[in-house]
Amino acid sequence: MTLLQLKYVVTVAEAGTISGAAKRLFIAQPSLTAAIKELEKELGIVLFTRTNKGILVSPEGEEFLGYARQVMEQTRLIEERYFGAAPVRHAFCVSTQHYSFAVEAFVALLQEQGGDAYDFRIRETKTYEILEDVAHLRSEVGVFYLNPFNETVIKKALRERELSFYPLFRARPHVFVGKENPLAKKDFVELADLLPYPRLSYEQGEHNSFYFSEEILSTLDAPKNIMVSDRATLFNLLIGLNGYTISSGVISEDLNGPNIRAVPLQVEDYMDIGYILQKRIVPSRLAEAYIESLKRYAIARS
Repeated sequence: MTLLQLKYVVTVAEAGTISGAAKRLFIAQPSLTAAIKELEKELGIVLFTRTNKGILVSPEGEEFLGYARQVMEQTRLIEERYFGAAPVRHAFCVSTQHYSFAVEAFVALLQEQGGDAYDFRIRETKTYEILEDVAHLRSEVGVFYLNPFNETVIKKALRERELSFYPLFRARPHVFVGKENPLAKKDFVELADLLPYPRLSYEQGEHNSFYFSEEILSTLDAPKNIMVSDRATLFNLLIGLNGYTISSGVISEDLNGPNIRAVPLQVEDYMDIGYILQKRIVPSRLAEAYIESLKRYAIARS
């Protein structure tokens, strides 16, 4: 296995076709195909599945690509530092539940580490997909919570994927509501206060288990339920329908505006919000910088 082969694999995955990758690499298509097949034979796995419309990365290939991208990133850093190569186009990805402090940390990372060229990605996504993203190294860092209700199931999922969870802070339950909602004027709310209002939750797709819910107390019955997939829609519905969502209470007015209020919820529960990493991988420089940024904003907002 060579660095050139790793470059070939990464380029094929990015291009989506052998012909497209060959053009980017300025080599003949048969030569590229032969190099990929030789690497697959050496590794004993199938990296790509060929289809009439192009190629698809196999599950084994997804994992291998995670390692390959890290090696290529480190190689570019060495070339820049010691051989005067062109500045590195930094690459980093994080997958997270819908937390404003995680976005603030991402913004800070870009400002501090982005440089003149970069390819940074943040995925506010479903809990199961966060686990899968970090397990297959599509993202280096994942951000979500554990609590007494979900921790048995989530910790089992972490063990199966060889992931480690690192707590950042413990949050007490709050409800997010629009500033004009009558609940916004209370010092705290109880569960009975919520009954007249629509409950908003982030949908979890095919893995819509209570244990993967982004909101605590997901098993409690509510007469009015609305599922959404993104934060902007949820906040618009909080305001437009006088809805609520149960959350950590951590919110940034700079990012989310002044129209959302966090009100303490009187229940005996908590959320241990933290980040996950792949056990077998040493975090990259950018991952370490993002984690430090997470810690700063978590402390500031908690």
